[in-house]
Amino acid sequence: MNATAFKADSEANAVALIAAALPGFEALLEEAIAAVRQKVLADGRISSSKLEQEQHAAHGLSWLATYVMALRELKAYGERLQAEDRYGAIEDYAIRIGAGEYAAQIFGGIPMSQGEIVRLPSLGLTAKAVAAACSDAAEALIAEGNTPENRARFVALFSQSQGLASVGDPGLDETLEAIRSEMRRFCEQQVTPHAHEWHLQNEYIPMPVVEQMAELGVFGLTIPEEFGGMGLSKVSMCVVSEELSRGYIGVGSLGTRSEIAAELILNGGTDEQKAHWLPKIASGEILPTAVFTEPNTGSDLASLRTKAVKDGASWKVHGNKTWITHPVRADIMTLLVRTDPDAPGYRGLSMLIAEKPRGTDADPFPVEGLTGGEIEVLGYRGMKEYELAFDGFEVKGENLLGGVEGQGFKQLMQTFEAARIQTAARALGVAQCAFDLGLRYAQERLQFGKPLIAFPRVADKLAMMAAELVIARQLTYFAAREKDAGRRCDLEAGMAKLLGARVAWAAADNALQIHGGNGFALEYPVSRVLCDARILNIFEGAAEIQAQVIARRLVEG
Repeated sequence: MNATAFKADSEANAVALIAAALPGFEALLEEAIAAVRQKVLADGRISSSKLEQEQHAAHGLSWLATYVMALRELKAYGERLQAEDRYGAIEDYAIRIGAGEYAAQIFGGIPMSQGEIVRLPSLGLTAKAVAAACSDAAEALIAEGNTPENRARFVALFSQSQGLASVGDPGLDETLEAIRSEMRRFCEQQVTPHAHEWHLQNEYIPMPVVEQMAELGVFGLTIPEEFGGMGLSKVSMCVVSEELSRGYIGVGSLGTRSEIAAELILNGGTDEQKAHWLPKIASGEILPTAVFTEPNTGSDLASLRTKAVKDGASWKVHGNKTWITHPVRADIMTLLVRTDPDAPGYRGLSMLIAEKPRGTDADPFPVEGLTGGEIEVLGYRGMKEYELAFDGFEVKGENLLGGVEGQGFKQLMQTFEAARIQTAARALGVAQCAFDLGLRYAQERLQFGKPLIAFPRVADKLAMMAAELVIARQLTYFAAREKDAGRRCDLEAGMAKLLGARVAWAAADNALQIHGGNGFALEYPVSRVLCDARILNIFEGAAEIQAQVIARRLVEG
């Protein structure tokens, strides 16, 4: 059925239902913000200690806000499709099921994790406020949304149309569609056939693959053309990160190293630093790594202790860092250090561009003053994680980012929006990979004389995986468009990352369940995808930290 015929046959499509129900949900969110604000006020101001004590309510507020934004973006997605005459049955089912389920969860309980459900009364909402949001339109959205019949029809449709290659399409122009196709071909030829073996053997992604990525422009996507990059948008970054992570999250994450380093230098570097380093990053001549986290500090960067002391024309670095990705083969480290031991908290932090020679497994750190040990991990392999020890490691004085001390935390904060958007895009790729594997196995595996997909519980899993992929994709690309427009988007980026990570983990878990016992076998790629998906709720701000940051923004207004 084409889009025009579908619209003619549908008296009230999902977009119309969301549009009618959305004002009630938005009003409910405003009341929730006000109610949680009252819980965390002390002497008329937001109290950090009270915000911490009320984490269940505060984090629940973050999830409620994320769900309301998801409904808005599902509506906007459907409206774009309708305006372009591309709104068909498969899109309507995706939106209807996703919106209906999220609406039902708002009233019944939103899962913040597998064992933590937030319900509206715990936010301080009254029964009257909840009843006002439960309009006829909201009830219809729930009643006509995630039903067994809709799930069955949705699965039948996408089973016949090569999965979900086009569902959730964020409306890319010809250039970005061409980039998506190019990245997909690259992965199909150079990544997907080998990714599982790299994972099982804990091997580095081969340098010829990294070199091909450089030739494709992966490392210079958003770097301005004047510095040798492609000068493309953050939306392009999402496209590339999603497609590469669909092949293998390790490959998708290689670009993250360059994106973070380039953003730091572009926003905080001197003219000389930009001219020197950005062309080398864009071309792939140098590979960067981010060196921020320390043992026993995690997200608490104000407690950072690694220090850099001026010694003549150089800095000498002493201290320890942990969870450093791809440091052995990196040529530069964006290194967050304390240059003023007397300045409290964030104020004494500075960022250094620390040069180092590339190492090997046999000699990982062939430079004086730097040693390290590998951290063995469940997934997210291909680059390797290390704990590093600095003992008089030397950094050129001219490599203080921006040439001014005490700006490190501010410089790092400027990268968080883009980093979280990119992480959300990586989560999309992992979730899409899990869906692809689950769908193919369900179609091919026979049990009791029929394919697994013929069993409703299996089909139901695939339907919800698909619907949530659509939702997460809309949030992620919306955040990227906001970033490209120059608008503050820390809320949007945080919500995209928060939801995307949960969606990726759920998709991987369900895909493995569809595989049954075979999914538990290391030889099946879905076992790798499950391990890879788990990290997404931890790095670039753990889910709890992310929810705390979102909550503070909401209650501060």
